[in-house]
Amino acid sequence: MDALFLLEVSLAGLGAGGLYALAGLAFVIVYKATRVVNIAIGEFLMMGAYLFYAFAADLQWPIWAAVTAALLASGLLGALVERVAIRPMLGESPISIFMITVGLASILVGVVELVWTADQRRLPEFMPRAPVMIGEAFVASKVFYGFLVAVVLSALALAVFRYWRGGVALRATASDQGAAYAMGINVPRVFSLAWAAAGVLAAVAGIVVGAIGGISSSMGTFGLSVLVVVIVGGLDSVAGALLAGVFVGLLESWAGAYLGGEYKLLATFVVLVVALMIRPYGLFGTRDIERL
Repeated sequence: MDALFLLEVSLAGLGAGGLYALAGLAFVIVYKATRVVNIAIGEFLMMGAYLFYAFAADLQWPIWAAVTAALLASGLLGALVERVAIRPMLGESPISIFMITVGLASILVGVVELVWTADQRRLPEFMPRAPVMIGEAFVASKVFYGFLVAVVLSALALAVFRYWRGGVALRATASDQGAAYAMGINVPRVFSLAWAAAGVLAAVAGIVVGAIGGISSSMGTFGLSVLVVVIVGGLDSVAGALLAGVFVGLLESWAGAYLGGEYKLLATFVVLVVALMIRPYGLFGTRDIERL
């Protein structure tokens, strides 16, 4: 029975970890391309969920149309933020751009509360409800299908950025912006592409998270665990975000099951502190060497 309970808890942790990894991938794409630490990643996730709610519940659109519209709107939001708030700040100190994203997070929360209030809401049902059994272990259907969505979308995003021309341009810009300019790559357009892609990925994670636990203006707190994921994995490491996302999901699930729900975030941040003490640039991050 104990082994079965551990398996069920671990499967639930994998489900959460897949969503952390997906949101972490959105963060890393922006950081690799623009070197901007987007502290508002949780609020982008929240906006994606609320946009889906607006199309599916408020406007009563079919689910497929609501999802498509929410993802497109989230991508446009990401590109708009880059063009209006981030691009004019390029060349300024990193802390100035960081504070822009802090302010952006507050603005997005304010917009949600003005339009939909701070009350918690339920998204329309769009996932199969039948429980999923893996051997003798029970897995909530929304957790199982949410994990599948995260895995498929993460794999698709990696394939796109590896083989698509725009993805190649993004990787080239992330490696060396000066060389990318010299090769004729439109670097500002790549910046917009990175923010748009991050908006779409965060929106998918937000819709799945909202389907599991409902949506509210406090959904941005999900971004705290995402920040731990990307810092532990390495701010510029895609592989680090994916692996650390799964690890943090498992850790929180185990801590919540065996120690109590109040220990979930505590365990996560203990790991963050330990990881930073051992490898300040993350487990898989690039070690920057500055010569004085």
